Amino acid sequence: MKVVVIHGEVPVNASKDEQDALVQAEAVSRGLEILGHETFILPLPLNLEKAARTLATLHPDCAFNLVETLSGKGSLIHVAPALLDALGIPYTGAGTEAMVLTSNKILAKKWLAAAGLPTPPWFTPADRPEDVPISGPWLVKSAWEHASVGLDEDSVLPAADGERLLAEMESRRASLGGTCLAEAFIDGREFNLSVLAGERGPEVLPPAEIRFDAYPPGKVRVVGYRSKWDENSFEFNHTPRSFRFPETDAPLLAHLKTLALQCWQIFALRGYARVDFRIDKEGHPWILEVNANPCISPDAGFQAAAREAGLEFPETLRRIMQDIPGPGSRK
Repeated sequence: MKVVVIHGEVPVNASKDEQDALVQAEAVSRGLEILGHETFILPLPLNLEKAARTLATLHPDCAFNLVETLSGKGSLIHVAPALLDALGIPYTGAGTEAMVLTSNKILAKKWLAAAGLPTPPWFTPADRPEDVPISGPWLVKSAWEHASVGLDEDSVLPAADGERLLAEMESRRASLGGTCLAEAFIDGREFNLSVLAGERGPEVLPPAEIRFDAYPPGKVRVVGYRSKWDENSFEFNHTPRSFRFPETDAPLLAHLKTLALQCWQIFALRGYARVDFRIDKEGHPWILEVNANPCISPDAGFQAAAREAGLEFPETLRRIMQDIPGPGSRK
């Protein structure tokens, strides 16, 4: 098949998280070629008319959608699948509606809460904070931006109240992509569960825990931007990913697996996804985010989980490709 691998345009002065789109695109293109596909890498511009003309010229059989931002804005992530829908080009991963619902953290939390799934309490500048019980630490984060953009230790307020959180959201709004929320901070263990489509339905790959090794007392345990992208930082070098667990964790891991599969079903996800959890002091899990089309760079968490399951990269791509809905499908 002729496959166009699309990602958002990356400017020369782009941040590390944006530059990672280029790494993903090259890796996916090589993997698809191993599977026998003909590939073209297309940086998708914000000019949709230009993008549509280019796609029409390429006339691909399908698209591998790696778009995380358009013009550097995470709030435009859903534009790529919407454009492909309008052009009638089949594509990998989440559909337009699922992308909107999961990428907007406020919408995602509303859907999770409506389904009775545990997600930390939150409120937005449009809400009345007096309607939400506020105690202990809270954090302020972007509603749209991915890759922990704008999230670090100073995002966590150890003893906040409603008025202070409203003020923090207002002061941080521009740096957080324009829309943000306040969320109760769950101070505990952090887990990522990756889900991959399979012939018998979605498969939860081996669970991973992000450990906070050698963190001194009082240091906030948050997987922020430095943890993911600053290779010289303490946070990057002391938050390893682990797939090894004691037997006593078996009930917790089984519960997380069930919750991850429920997220897949609730949001009608396709291809691949990752669900991020925090576990509180009492052992209760909380869903932080549902990531449709998570990063699949060679060093990303999803790929680490796939390797732990014994899957080579081309096989992972094959399973993602096989979950593309056919013509007229409502999948």
